[in-house]
Amino acid sequence: MPKKHSHPLPENTEDEPEVPVVAAYQRFESQITLRQISYYLSGEIVEPCHYSEMFYALRTATENDVIFLHLNTPGGDFDTGLQIINNLLATRARVVTILEARAYSMGALLFLVGDELIVHDNCQLMFHNYTSALIGKGNEQQAQVFAIGKWFEKVMQNICKPFLTVSELSRILRGEDIWMESDEIRRRLNRMNQSEKPASPKGKARKALPGD
Repeated sequence: MPKKHSHPLPENTEDEPEVPVVAAYQRFESQITLRQISYYLSGEIVEPCHYSEMFYALRTATENDVIFLHLNTPGGDFDTGLQIINNLLATRARVVTILEARAYSMGALLFLVGDELIVHDNCQLMFHNYTSALIGKGNEQQAQVFAIGKWFEKVMQNICKPFLTVSELSRILRGEDIWMESDEIRRRLNRMNQSEKPASPKGKARKALPGD
């Protein structure tokens, strides 16, 4: 009887397609430049020409920058302070205002425009009406007093509410000084944070950092 021989099937010489391996997640990394710039207002606020570098830094800052404004000032030139405030409100950087001793008059307004507000112990704020000197004919002085008064009232309402109440703003416009120390400042800031998320002039919630 003839012997049967088994012949293996020919092997498949074609390469089978590889199945791609897909990772469960993918990681990407990029680096950004973060700048922290600190300014110290440790004295009277003087003519605006002395603050040009600060104005330029604020105007050219990006969302990746943080500006720290350290305050220990009796106040000073209203026009300069208002220009600093307008630049603080216009900057794309995050602004942190730090009350380190006292901030009176325009210094108190500067403190309130930060995105974050830090209060050290043993500090003071003081709000009061503006001081000015007028020249010119009587009718010109009367017109100037009326215009400046309306302007100042609007500035105070835009910046100080709701930190100051409507009643307190009225008292200031009548010539009264409003004084407060660290505990009272923190109490007001905490009250603002716990309310219906009041917005700062930049449209961001004001925040009082710990220090109670």
